Amino acid sequence: MTIRVLLADDHALLRDTFRILINSAGDLEVVGQASDGAQAITLAKTLHPDIVIMDIRMPGTDGLAATTAICGDPSLSDVRILILTTFETDEYVARALRAGASGFLGKDVTADVLLDAIRTVADGDALLSPAATKMLVSRFLVTPEPASDTELPEQISSLTAREREVMIMAARGMSNTDIADTLCLSPLTVRTHIQRAMTKLHARDRAQLVVAAYQSGLVQSGPPATP
Repeated sequence: MTIRVLLADDHALLRDTFRILINSAGDLEVVGQASDGAQAITLAKTLHPDIVIMDIRMPGTDGLAATTAICGDPSLSDVRILILTTFETDEYVARALRAGASGFLGKDVTADVLLDAIRTVADGDALLSPAATKMLVSRFLVTPEPASDTELPEQISSLTAREREVMIMAARGMSNTDIADTLCLSPLTVRTHIQRAMTKLHARDRAQLVVAAYQSGLVQSGPPATP
């Protein structure tokens, strides 16, 4: 099954480079290109891609506003957003993830990493490495935002003890393998707990599960766990 990709970046040369690279993979296809956020929103509604690779800084409607619009549209609930940025310095990353983005990459990413990232996000997983999650957690603690969904605490209470435990570890930046080793479970069992938690919390993917963990207060201050 081909993964359909929409590129949103104001640099035409970069878009063309990504298009050639992505189309070279047998399971990926670029179905559209946008030069700004407004065009990305329009093309997302028209083309309904599986993945939008979204630049943050674009003229007019930026990537953050476009991410918020796309992720807030019920008709685009299956569309996932992969942010392209230099995440060590970009102050908008945490806000983009709160808005519904599924992960982020630096623009200096290698070809193999980019292709694997697209597949990862399309599969419903978040592109949040432990190091990236540590950065995200730091920003949440510095600029906390209360949960806008009043049902979130009730949804958290519907989780089993194991689901809450696994969710906390995921929010601290641990991979499924790390969690499995710590709890003496199989990675498949951990993935099942993650998926059940996402279903109960109406989370698009693992990235939104991390967001929910902090917005609900299930995870608060403290350094990310070290596996």
